[in-house]
Amino acid sequence: VYHRHEVIGIENLPAEGRCLIASNHSLATYDIGLLSNYIYQNTGRLPRALMDKWFFKFEFIKQFMDELGAVEGNQNTARKLLEAGEVLTVAPGGMRESIRNMNERYQILWDQRLGFAKLAAETQSPIILAACPKADDIFDVLPTSKVSLWVYKKFKLPFAPFRGLGPTPIPRPIKLVHFLSEPIIPPKLAEDEKEKSRQIKRFHKKIIKRMQGLIGEAIAYRKEGS
Repeated sequence: VYHRHEVIGIENLPAEGRCLIASNHSLATYDIGLLSNYIYQNTGRLPRALMDKWFFKFEFIKQFMDELGAVEGNQNTARKLLEAGEVLTVAPGGMRESIRNMNERYQILWDQRLGFAKLAAETQSPIILAACPKADDIFDVLPTSKVSLWVYKKFKLPFAPFRGLGPTPIPRPIKLVHFLSEPIIPPKLAEDEKEKSRQIKRFHKKIIKRMQGLIGEAIAYRKEGS
């Protein structure tokens, strides 16, 4: 209600079977939870979110993550969930993407993140992209990138000075709209390892290009006031 959240393209989600949803990552993060809730309420399917291990270091946070169906992100867990026919959500840009400063909003940092594309190809799981660029407007991440990046690299923590409503940390009541892409079917991988690597890289580039286009569509939609 606070963010007047809506989803466009929910019909693109398969009614059954494995699927990997790849989303952009804002500092707020909970926008991905809003998407998962919408999917569950409207389809009955409960997406399993791959979360950074930081969320599982503290027992009270871990319990909350468990109740939401979230799991600690690693390749083995992700593979088992997909092979069991689950819907998996992942933010390929991770914490690094979430601490982008306000001058870098609406961008994705997926160029070096091939893991999710490799996983989708190896498990033959379609990828659905979820773009919600306006989630970057919930908070302004102040441009102290050198400090933030040092903390991230040293401790793997999402340290980033930010402000929300006025000078406070209260989230701005930004209207959030998720755009879901059509299912992107991964290639059937070759036996040859070199060719397999080339296939995954091509698939990864295709995903990034489509995500950038989807973000553009979402931004244009909000500007039109639709």
